[in-house]
Amino acid sequence: MTSGGSRSNGARQNGMALTAVITLVCMTFFAANSLLCRMALAGAGMDAVSYTVLRSLSAAFVLWLFLRLRGERVLRFGSWGAALALFAYMACFSWAYVNLPAAAGALIIAVAVQTTMVGAGVALGQRPSRAQTLGIALAMAGLVYLLLPGLDAPPLWPSAIIFLSGVSWAVYTLLGRRNSAPVAATAGNFVRCLPLALLFLPLAWLGHTGGGAGVVAGVGAGGVAWGGGPALPLAGVFCALAAGGIASALGYVLWYSVLPRLSVPTAAVVQLSVPLITALGGALFMGEAFTLRLGISTAAILGGIFCATVLAAVRRP
Repeated sequence: MTSGGSRSNGARQNGMALTAVITLVCMTFFAANSLLCRMALAGAGMDAVSYTVLRSLSAAFVLWLFLRLRGERVLRFGSWGAALALFAYMACFSWAYVNLPAAAGALIIAVAVQTTMVGAGVALGQRPSRAQTLGIALAMAGLVYLLLPGLDAPPLWPSAIIFLSGVSWAVYTLLGRRNSAPVAATAGNFVRCLPLALLFLPLAWLGHTGGGAGVVAGVGAGGVAWGGGPALPLAGVFCALAAGGIASALGYVLWYSVLPRLSVPTAAVVQLSVPLITALGGALFMGEAFTLRLGISTAAILGGIFCATVLAAVRRP
């Protein structure tokens, strides 16, 4: 009995350690989406349209292959509505990160997702708890402080675009909340993104040349930039393929495999690490400064999200 109990405890501890490792890998992959995008667009000079298309293509291929190996037909899962929300998330994501620091973008997305989720609940007649109300108010205050005019403030227009990216991701999450096969649904949605990506590709030849502004090109200094023809530096292509095939596709597969082993509060807490990992990666790999403004905003935003998710779940009767 003692020997059997020891083996059982050892297996349980090994399982918990494996869950922790996979969870950390998933959060690193999710943070890598922002870092790879910034490296490709700001570092390597790739255009945002081509980046979005290649990211979609590589993610769709990896997820299609995963389902194919399981003997499943990918288009049996997912929906066009969810695919449109997913593609809107990726397109706005790339558009904004032309001029937006990685850490600031990750924080703004986090606020947008939680605000949209709570707002959707209110629209469906769900009354937010005090913890959720306090949390969203604190997170929004942190966002407002982050965007207040100043030398170290992120540019406003890209910030607005990445907020739309977060809203699109929240819509995608809401559309898929009842999926019994989330990996398969994600695969089907990414594959459905491919025709949207092909329709999107001509935008690489539109917009400004030089510093002009336009509807597609964006706006002047501190704005966003599209068009001028595709730019496909090798480093940028590698970042786009890695973001789609590894950080997105493999990240989702691993996350959905480990999610059933995590409680709701634990899953919410670990996701708060994504902006912090992004900020660390931005400082280490791209020389992005972690300013006092960013630090205060990070504390307010992540503290607010903690209240809106973890405390709300713990206090729920």
